[in-house]
Amino acid sequence: MTVLPTPGLPPRPVAETVPLRVCHVSLTLKTGGLERILADLARHHSATACRASFIAIREVGRFADEIRSHGCIVHQLRSTGRLGQIREMAHWFRREQIDVVHTHNTYPHLYATLAARWAGVPVVIQTRHGQRAGHGWKSRVGYRWAARLVDRVVAVSDDAARLCVEADGLPAAKVQRIWNGIDLSQFEYQGPVCEPVAVSVARLSAEKDFPTLLRGIALAAPQVPGLQLRIVGDGPERMKLEGLTRELGISSRVAFLGERRDVPAVLRGAGFFVTASLTEGISLTLLEAMAAGLPVVATAVGGNPEIVVDGETGRLVPAGDPEALAATIVGLCRSVDRWPALGRAGRDRVSEWFDVRRMTADYEALYRQLISQKRPQH
Repeated sequence: MTVLPTPGLPPRPVAETVPLRVCHVSLTLKTGGLERILADLARHHSATACRASFIAIREVGRFADEIRSHGCIVHQLRSTGRLGQIREMAHWFRREQIDVVHTHNTYPHLYATLAARWAGVPVVIQTRHGQRAGHGWKSRVGYRWAARLVDRVVAVSDDAARLCVEADGLPAAKVQRIWNGIDLSQFEYQGPVCEPVAVSVARLSAEKDFPTLLRGIALAAPQVPGLQLRIVGDGPERMKLEGLTRELGISSRVAFLGERRDVPAVLRGAGFFVTASLTEGISLTLLEAMAAGLPVVATAVGGNPEIVVDGETGRLVPAGDPEALAATIVGLCRSVDRWPALGRAGRDRVSEWFDVRRMTADYEALYRQLISQKRPQH
């Protein structure tokens, strides 16, 4: 099926000196790493390069408030049916004379892409923030179909870019990798405390595999006196995980801190960061821990090996292997004297490659490149 633009306002002339009107579309602006990225884009988009607005298809929350505080418009869709949502977004794009629609993850990719093409938006790009295109075959088929209508699919890791080509069948020329970045000014370098205090920051959901982390801590505990684990985050697995902690007999060693607004302060009180995740794009919490100067222990999945240099900024371990995780934690705790050097190297790596300003500039350059390709050649 070919979606033709609906006749509307004539295209707005876009000169190099005129800021592009960019609309980011996400499922929510409530909570999560993706929403954090969008708030950082609102903060750091160059006023001379972009005039950014944001659409939340469903709920809004604290990130919407933060985005508005940077002078950006946030529009929450009133429509609930899919056709109504497409119409509402198409009307918004035409009214605001949007130059670039930038969708984030699968649901916005499917429906905002249709709306953008219906409205005659010149450029549409999609960012795939994780490893997977979606849950179930319908999402995967829909993702591939909608990808035919966009100008570029951005993957946040080389691993995700590989999956776009190998698993989703997208042409390599349509896929571009832009690493996620964090705002380093929010994470002052402190370095680790030289005590066996581990911290993990994540949503308590199945893909983060906290059972393997808890079993790893239980196996390491007899060999590391004073070993502690602080877990920041909440989610559907919390009760199950608290029960497993009691079952393993490590309740005195594990603290569930819940959702926290002071993650930098929690990181400052830790010796190292640990994650047992089964899947990752580019983990913001991993970047934040390294920015604070903590050595890290992470599973070798998704984009993690692109962040962590094994032996230089921390250690990589196989996923789903509590014995390997425990052995790595024990080895790390027996070489505390190396922690400051590992932490310093981690901070330097994030500063060089994963700064939000670099990420934002890469997106803005992509917008300009694609817009320039749409202009008539004289």
